[in-house]
Amino acid sequence: MIDHQVRVHPSAEHLPREEQLAWKLAEAATATQEAEALDPAAAEMAANRIIDNAAVAVAALRRRPVAVARAQALSHRTSSGASVFGVAAGTRVSPEWAAWANGTAVRELDFHDTYLAADYSHPGDNIPPLLAVAQRTGRSGADLLRGIIAAYEIHVALVKGICLHEHRIDHVAHLSAATACGIGAMLRLDTGTVYQAVQQAVHTTTATRQSRKGEISSWKAFAPAFAGKAAVEAVDRAMRGEGSPSPVYEGEDGFLARMLDGPDASYTVSLPGPGEARRAILDTYTKEYSAEYQAQAVIDLARTLREKAGPLGKVRSVVLHTSHHTHTVIGSGSGDPQKYDPAASRETLDHSVPYIFAVALEDGGWHHERSYAPERASRPATVELWKKISTVEDPEWTRRYHEADPARRAFGGRAVITFEDGSVVEDRLAVADAHPAGARPFDRAGYTGKFRTLTEGIVTGPAQEGFLRTADRLAELGAAELTALFPAVDTNAVAAHDARLPKGLF
Repeated sequence: MIDHQVRVHPSAEHLPREEQLAWKLAEAATATQEAEALDPAAAEMAANRIIDNAAVAVAALRRRPVAVARAQALSHRTSSGASVFGVAAGTRVSPEWAAWANGTAVRELDFHDTYLAADYSHPGDNIPPLLAVAQRTGRSGADLLRGIIAAYEIHVALVKGICLHEHRIDHVAHLSAATACGIGAMLRLDTGTVYQAVQQAVHTTTATRQSRKGEISSWKAFAPAFAGKAAVEAVDRAMRGEGSPSPVYEGEDGFLARMLDGPDASYTVSLPGPGEARRAILDTYTKEYSAEYQAQAVIDLARTLREKAGPLGKVRSVVLHTSHHTHTVIGSGSGDPQKYDPAASRETLDHSVPYIFAVALEDGGWHHERSYAPERASRPATVELWKKISTVEDPEWTRRYHEADPARRAFGGRAVITFEDGSVVEDRLAVADAHPAGARPFDRAGYTGKFRTLTEGIVTGPAQEGFLRTADRLAELGAAELTALFPAVDTNAVAAHDARLPKGLF
């Protein structure tokens, strides 16, 4: 890996573009190896993430934000566009709108992959815009594979090197850069074109984290889809010869100076050198449960403690000792009263670790729909237990959260349950069971099992198996076969649901 130092430069210095971070990102992406030379484990993981994305997208097809995004996309039909989840196989829409609809579907349930380091990310959000552009431009499965692996490589590098959350900037700014790079790698664009696209994408997708604070709305699902759509549009403009705000990262009024650490900002971003294998996708991990990633280990911990705790009606308090991020973003340290509100939105509840721990402790598990149902959230015994749960930051868990070695990095905590008689039950868990370092890491069987479970009753058995066989042959697929990466569903049921939606402008 090559460490690139990134700092603010006054305009008078005229920083050469070859020394700018956007150029370095584009250069690393456009140097991506041929699909047949890609790391086999990375290629297999890319197929796993396509399976994972399809599973969570299909499961979300009849949720309102997904239906809204789909309806908007269907207003932009074209004969040579891209497919949309939940729509008849022959239907095509403009690729940026397919990225919008499919990106929202993938993100809605908060149920696909994650990578946590200096900042936070869901690298699987790169896949919908890449797949849309691949269909529109007639690319092969091998081309798509090359683009996915490049996008993950850039995304992970940015998340490792530049923290956005510290300044309350939403993490989709890193996503848009990665998507632009992935599209560039897939289309074999020159470095200069991708460089311009990266800068346009970053400039237009920088937003605050209010979308993940307080009363969290459905925009949480739309935000990465917006970044993907913006990246597709940025690549299109750059291919037509348009320039961009430059240098978008290092400029005196740029991203680092005005959004992050200020004029004295300095960061290190590590990128693979020429000929170096692209394996960053292997550092990322998916979710077994539909909730914020830091809650994954908490759910597993609650399942264990449930067997030890006894009657939960006699609990006096529950304290979860955990990392700074878990405490301040999804815990009681956030200061958000909505995290204890039984009438809160699903988007808020899946960012409330007190709620998640209470339900998991009572139920011994988690379900992507039933665990968030209004009647479940308002159950009196649950509300009583929920109000007794708090979080505190433990410096050791914060240190482990930022551990440089991925094998030692931890996203869990220690739960202490105190009962009315003064007795205490406690346990700890460093990572979720499904994490690569966990008790039962997700493998291909885990991904296919998740797919079959989430698509049951929506995708027929033969269609499930056909989709999985297609994903297994990703590197061999011709352009026409990419349609098979969208599982066939009962489109009549989806259309009937969509017909009940309020109408918009389109």
